[in-house]
Amino acid sequence: MPRRTPPVVLTAALTASALALGGCGGAASSTTTPLADRVTVRIAESSETPSFDPYSAFGASHARYAYDSLVNLAPDGTLVTGLASSWQATATAAVFTLRPGITCSDGTPLTASAVAGSLTYAGDPAHQLAGARTVLPDVPFTASADDGTGTVSVNAAAPFPFLTRTLGLLPIVCPAGLDRPRALDRATRGTGPYVLTRYTPGGPYEFTVREGYAWGPAGATTAVPGLPARVVISVVPQASTVANLLLTGGVDIAGVSGPERARLTGRGLATTDVATVIGLTFFNQRPGRALADPALRRALVSALDRQGLANVAVGGTGSPATDFGAVGAVCHADLADANLPAQDATEALRAAGWTRSAHGPPTKDGRPLRLRLITSSDLGPTLASVAELMAREWTALGAEVELVTESLPALVNAMYRSADFDVVVGSTPGFALPVGFVPFFSGPTPARGLNFAAVANPEYDALVARALRETDTAGCDTWNRAAASLFRSADALPIAEGRSSVYGYRTTFTTTFGGQLVPTSIRLHE
Repeated sequence: MPRRTPPVVLTAALTASALALGGCGGAASSTTTPLADRVTVRIAESSETPSFDPYSAFGASHARYAYDSLVNLAPDGTLVTGLASSWQATATAAVFTLRPGITCSDGTPLTASAVAGSLTYAGDPAHQLAGARTVLPDVPFTASADDGTGTVSVNAAAPFPFLTRTLGLLPIVCPAGLDRPRALDRATRGTGPYVLTRYTPGGPYEFTVREGYAWGPAGATTAVPGLPARVVISVVPQASTVANLLLTGGVDIAGVSGPERARLTGRGLATTDVATVIGLTFFNQRPGRALADPALRRALVSALDRQGLANVAVGGTGSPATDFGAVGAVCHADLADANLPAQDATEALRAAGWTRSAHGPPTKDGRPLRLRLITSSDLGPTLASVAELMAREWTALGAEVELVTESLPALVNAMYRSADFDVVVGSTPGFALPVGFVPFFSGPTPARGLNFAAVANPEYDALVARALRETDTAGCDTWNRAAASLFRSADALPIAEGRSSVYGYRTTFTTTFGGQLVPTSIRLHE
């Protein structure tokens, strides 16, 4: 089974909204004024894009403008047509039937063979395509085509329940792009509604609309009034500057998180909220580590004020996270309250064999209770404060806590190489599918796998094995039972439900899970 390397995982975690695979979005409207036809929409983003290759770790976030997928997500998370007019899938196979009349940006017809070639190229481990691997299923597969019937067939080497929501959502690169893959850094070769027509290092980046496009989500076309003729993406790192530009009309659409959201509330802007999870916490269970003992983990979790931590995580009044994935993720459920340990922390610590001395931390078998708690502000502005509150609460329980705020590279090294931590407060990987979390909660540790906390939960493993044999959302009950077992064993703890927002000035648009704009939905108004 192919596995992602640690740097790719961190990239995926930090850009989860760009790579989300399913869930709920919304529609936003800020005006009822007449449509402004065939003009330019200006979008601000916080970081530059060194490559527009949709299979790279960076280009995937912009793929929706120039590339199509076999299926698309509606704002409510359901699947709608894309390049495929129909599809069917089991846990080991999927068949997609293409729409007729689809063309690549160079004018050549898109064939089933071309789609199968794109899937095969993206899934080849030898190509090490970071962006593609965050979308594709974590099992080997083969793709074949019948150009006569316009069908693409995929067979997986092992059961994988979400074939349609992975293979079906991969951006399809046309043959001209696969022939010269390095050119995809600065050019687009897809079937999408726009074509990259200008690239400047550090931005701006310009996309120009394609005439005659008629195979977008649920049959969307580029022939509708108000659709922008050009999309210009500028890089604006400072959230305060982005907020000012939105309020003055300097940009038309931008995502904003943190305190700046308060300035934009009630200002007549189009708004869609983006659900996130802040502060996913892991406990190092490697042999010889104190937290390999589930009784100690449960005692430490019981000592935490979850509401207080949630308030700190959001910088105000927060809500404790209910699941490992964000609200709107596939199979999301309210699991935490019913399954987290609920006990007197001091009594639980004593029952676990830890004896409190008059001076110094509790001890067990002559070993003092000392914890190394690490985090990084690079993963979120409030994570250091969350970790600080955790440290205070565990100190009150008697533990000696070493609190360390690392740079992102140092945190990656601790998680995936040195394993020198007891607790890490990090960014949630943000996966929209429950299967995305599996490598982090089971399987081998680095460097052979991604299970950096050495989680070993036989109940979780057994339920995941069962869920993998169920198709799409039919297995949600099993997936949720698996997640519940992680809460009961205190294998990990999500801290808070978070929110960011996508705002628009004199625009209407829709988004899918993670705040992803649907390009064919954007309308500008006078």
